[in-house]
Amino acid sequence: MDNLTHTAIGLFLARAGARKWTPRATAILLVASNAPDIDVLAGVAGPLAYLHYHRGLTHALVAMPVLALLSVVVVRLAGRKPLYWPGALAAGMLGVAVHLLLDWTNVYGVRLLLPFSGRWLRLDTTAVVDLWIWAIAAAALAGPFLARLVGSEIASGGAKPRHHGRGAARFALIAVMALDCGRLILHTRAVAMLEARVYQGDSPTRVAALPNVFNPLRWRGLVETPAFYAIAEIDVTGDFDPTRALIFYKPDADPALDDAARTPVFQEFLRFNQYPLWRVTPAPTLDGGKLVELFDLRFGTPEAPGFQAAALVDPQLRVVHSTFHFGTLRPR
Repeated sequence: MDNLTHTAIGLFLARAGARKWTPRATAILLVASNAPDIDVLAGVAGPLAYLHYHRGLTHALVAMPVLALLSVVVVRLAGRKPLYWPGALAAGMLGVAVHLLLDWTNVYGVRLLLPFSGRWLRLDTTAVVDLWIWAIAAAALAGPFLARLVGSEIASGGAKPRHHGRGAARFALIAVMALDCGRLILHTRAVAMLEARVYQGDSPTRVAALPNVFNPLRWRGLVETPAFYAIAEIDVTGDFDPTRALIFYKPDADPALDDAARTPVFQEFLRFNQYPLWRVTPAPTLDGGKLVELFDLRFGTPEAPGFQAAALVDPQLRVVHSTFHFGTLRPR
């Protein structure tokens, strides 16, 4: 998830009651709820380094106690005030755990089992940036603010103002949990619809249902068969017509593809890529050469790619240039 969501959830956990665990518990939860994303600093070294490290070891279960402790230490040193260490460590663990849980729900995935396994785990129920969770957070933040305005008016008339925020925070946490549970049910329905169809005479070998940013009832269906991928929009409340799916054929065997796949750029991307689609075309800038491209269909299509690796292979099957990029890319 995005860091705005992680920060809001950390704040709601504090307001819902966790701030009583220790002095400065709110600060600890805010830091711990974002601590696993310290790996984004790898992006300074370029997009491939970002891909390698993001949601890696700092998002693994074994790192939870370390990140929780570091969050507490940061707040202790910055605040220069004593803490109740058992409660502080519990708040730190809670913040990190909820971060990992939220990241597990979305399409990017998370490597929870590092260093023992590099397997990507994901539920595909939320987008990386989820507008519905943002709306819930905005409502929960605006509610206490408006209540304080009303309370200040009452207080000016002699009545004692009441504390606000706990109820809204609990509402937000319950609403987000209910939203994710509901999406999990809808996701199961979408996957079943995809698996029950035949695509150009072929049965699917595996399928994925990816969330729509705006409409929880609509999903982006991604189907793999031995010969091609099919991408289709699904409404779980209606009928699904597989003949309207976009078809992307897998390329025939090609030595240029094999050479590109052995480069460090492609090896790194393949460790992340869950639905790889290859494309081999004549190179536009190299006579007799070939352009090899690799896409992750979870994040776009060849016409509008999200994550993409590309390599130029000369007629002697030597890779003269390879690169990785977020979005449209053409190697020079």
